[in-house]
Amino acid sequence: MPSRPPVAITEFSVSDRGAGPYGITAGPDGALWFTMVHHGRIGRITPDGDVASYQLEPASGGPSIITAGPDDALWFTEFRSHRIGRITTTGSITSFPLPTPDAGPFGIAAGPDDALWFTEANADRVGRVTPEGQVTEFPLPLSGAFPSAIAAGPDGRLWFTMNRANAIGAIAGDGDVTVHPLPTPAGAPVGITAGADGAMWFVEIGAGQVGRITPDGKLDEFALPDRTSRPHAIAADADGNCWFTEWGANRVGRITPDGHIDVHDLPSPASEPHGIAQGPDGAMWTALEIGTIARLTAP
Repeated sequence: MPSRPPVAITEFSVSDRGAGPYGITAGPDGALWFTMVHHGRIGRITPDGDVASYQLEPASGGPSIITAGPDDALWFTEFRSHRIGRITTTGSITSFPLPTPDAGPFGIAAGPDDALWFTEANADRVGRVTPEGQVTEFPLPLSGAFPSAIAAGPDGRLWFTMNRANAIGAIAGDGDVTVHPLPTPAGAPVGITAGADGAMWFVEIGAGQVGRITPDGKLDEFALPDRTSRPHAIAADADGNCWFTEWGANRVGRITPDGHIDVHDLPSPASEPHGIAQGPDGAMWTALEIGTIARLTAP
């Protein structure tokens, strides 16, 4: 499928294939930080390609999504250890166990209240942790929802996907939850991000679509050229577009605020792109499970 307009793609090796680079975010130090879900490590890469990594204990914790916190540290979920982790830019690591057993924390994002908000995929809850490690959990009004990614919205609420409930949720600071079911059956939303247009943008891995929802709940859906591409994560850039990974098709796509979509093949076959974020250099960076981080630079 042709790339239009052209995008330059560079890959940097950061680990062996088994490490599974997964989530990625821009750090406060001018570098990109990423999780290695299978090896239990947190990695760091500069825009020039210099790589470092830090071992978690235990290595089987399953670090998944990572985000920059309000305290100039990086915060991440440990899906299998049922903990929230924190790492400073010098590599000092702290972890905070969750009150709910087997909660399965997955998505995490900084909120407007100087706390970190996260989803508990196995427990149908959204949690909040302060920089000091105080945890509060809020139950969702649905069971079996499998809350996944989460992002701060323009309205002061945190917005999150409910993969198995096929819905988008929004939670206020007091724990009040609003649920918006998706029009498309089995859409199975995963990634979500705040767009430059005042709406939240998300991807539907089951339906091969990108969705958009306004703070008042108006929903639009845009079909991808390849409905079987299994879009996974999505992130906004500084130009008002949103970029997303196509985990099942070895591509990265871009959607404009008016719904125009272009897609870009990744150079390495079967690279399994997961997380995506804009870097300090203005490029989009994505974590590839084959053990590389790719930088995509649009003209």
